[in-house]
Amino acid sequence: MKTQTFENHTRYFPFHHFVVTPLSLIFFFWTVFRMDFSSTDQILTSLYYLIGAFLLVLLPLLARVYALKLQNRLILNEMRMRYFHLTGTSFYSKEEKLRLGQIIALRFAGDEELLPLMEKAIQQGMSPKEIKKSIKNWQGDYRRV
Repeated sequence: MKTQTFENHTRYFPFHHFVVTPLSLIFFFWTVFRMDFSSTDQILTSLYYLIGAFLLVLLPLLARVYALKLQNRLILNEMRMRYFHLTGTSFYSKEEKLRLGQIIALRFAGDEELLPLMEKAIQQGMSPKEIKKSIKNWQGDYRRV
């Protein structure tokens, strides 16, 4: 497996990103394009297909949102555990000063640079991208959604 860095840490799930989502969007737009308003029966049939196509677009998006929300909860718990392991104190005081995106970005930092980088992120209000670019010892996450 290729070593993960800032430049290549974004992940794509090919079946989701390049098959299911595009096909559901194509089907939705095809359904909209094929809508027939020539009679009451055709309007009802068109609306029926439109609702079905809309649901098909929502399903992969909803599945992705659920997976990402769960992953974010896991990351937060991971960071709480890491912080406690490194300091022997609770993460809650730092957690309330950081945005979730910052916490997610900080998780890629190695143990030796996590605490100083966390303080810098709090003091300077660094964006997640700035935090990730500041990491010198990148800890890859190869199990992400």
